[in-house]
Formats: sequence, structure tokens, C-alpha cells
Amino acid sequence: MVLPTTYLGPLSWYRQLPATIEINETFEKQTFRNRCLLRNNIRLTVPVCKVESKQLTRDIQISYQQRWQHQHWMAIRSTYEHTPYFLYYEDYLRPFYERETKYLIDLNSALTETIWALLHNLQPTTCNLLPVTSTWSGQTWTDRHPWQNEKSILDTLFELGPETLIK
Repeated sequence: MVLPTTYLGPLSWYRQLPATIEINETFEKQTFRNRCLLRNNIRLTVPVCKVESKQLTRDIQISYQQRWQHQHWMAIRSTYEHTPYFLYYEDYLRPFYERETKYLIDLNSALTETIWALLHNLQPTTCNLLPVTSTWSGQTWTDRHPWQNEKSILDTLFELGPETLIK
């Protein structure tokens, strides 16, 4: 199975792992590739540098003109700090919001690997990507598409902890 990269995507995406993560596709704006939806319909977007027409996902660079990392971490913290597993997983996720990562694919891959390890009670390590071509175009981030109600994996992870994949 080949999947597009995702930034803290929904549980349904994680249930399809292990899979090959597509990095040679054309980057599509307004998708899970750089966005996620938290509880209470809080939308988070990783800002990216200007995207050229038909630019590959693997070449998308993250913009640091805004303090998006601080904003994302504060949103995640305030949304989930009272959930049963937030304190348990917080130290694994916070470092992603304290250091800069040049490419979106690197951020997403590291987050995916960490969350995958946490879901399987393993020690998080580094994710390996395989360059593959896919025709899967992803889902767009608009009110016209039904997936919008699918919240980030964080919603379930912080509520259910290691039982996340069972639900």
C-alpha cells in the first residue's frame, strides 16, 4: 500500500500502516500533508515556503516566518492536557515543536515514526521513506469533503493510549 505523507493525520491513515509513504508525488495544497484537525475543530497548518506548480512533496520546505511551532504546541497542550495519556506521551512529541526541520516530509516522517512506535509500545526511532509513485491524490481541506470530521490521531492517542488501534 502507498500512502501520502500526513501531518498528524487521522486514525484511519495510521491503521493502514505499515505502508510506503509517497514522496515523489506533486504536492497538493489544503490537504492532510501539512494540516490536521484537533478536537473542538481546531485546525493546525504547518506553513510551507512558496510552492511552485507541480513541485514534489519531498521538496516542500517549512516556513518559519511565523511562530507556528509554539502555536501548534500550545493548541495541542491546551486541547489535550486533561486527557488520560497526554502526560505519558507529551515528552515524545514536544521536541518536534522545539526544533526546526527544513522539509515537511522530514517532519511528517519523524512524527509518523514516533506515533507508530507509541501505538505499538515501542521506543520511537527514525522513519525510512521509499520513493514510489502513486496515483492517489489525497483529500482536500474544504467543507465539501466528508473526511473533515476525522480528527487527528492525537485525539484518540491521548484518550486511549495503547488501545488506540483497537478502537
